[in-house]
Amino acid sequence: MVSDGSSHPASKCDRVALLFDLDGVLTDTSELHYLSWKGLADELGLPFDRSANDALRGLGRRESLALVLGERSDRFPEQKKVEMAARKNAAYLERVARMTPADLLPGVRALMQGLRERGALVAVASSSKNSEAVVDRLGVHDLLDALVDGNDAPRSKPDPQVFLLAAERLGVSPRRCVVVEDAASGVAAARAARMKVVGVGPPERVSAADRTVATVAELTPDMLLALVEP
Repeated sequence: MVSDGSSHPASKCDRVALLFDLDGVLTDTSELHYLSWKGLADELGLPFDRSANDALRGLGRRESLALVLGERSDRFPEQKKVEMAARKNAAYLERVARMTPADLLPGVRALMQGLRERGALVAVASSSKNSEAVVDRLGVHDLLDALVDGNDAPRSKPDPQVFLLAAERLGVSPRRCVVVEDAASGVAAARAARMKVVGVGPPERVSAADRTVATVAELTPDMLLALVEP
């Protein structure tokens, strides 16, 4: 599954950990989510566009469903909501099954490899409950020391649970962690965890981060490690 970290020369960086969000950071699954939510919304006769999909960035499945249903949410019994969420997820996983390592965003593999060469620990920390499947399709398990997702940390971002659990599993203090996020809720979660955070995407979305970049390709190991105090 993931490395135990035993090959890392930890003295090089005194156990710094990089916690990467998955969707929108390592790969662009936004379109897959959009098509899957759009299919459900069309069935229900609800409006849903890419702008609405962007509002779901960083949220868990049930929180996303509540936004998709909007004012009509209270009209559906709980069991119906469970069925709708499961139907959307099944449609999403069908699309995930067609992903390949080519869907890894430019620069991601080299960035992770560079971080490990410098002794940093690397983890995925995502609210998604499908992280394992996506990471499998991307072929990056060999570059991870931990994978923590919504199955482990059910409280969605902006709650810091997923980041704090990742730090705990890695044996690293939160103050020695740097989060890479593309969602406002993720940036807020990292701040709540007392971690440094780099925001990827439009400044208006991730402006609360310690540093912002337009794309992951702009990141370098030295840039990320420099955010942690010696």
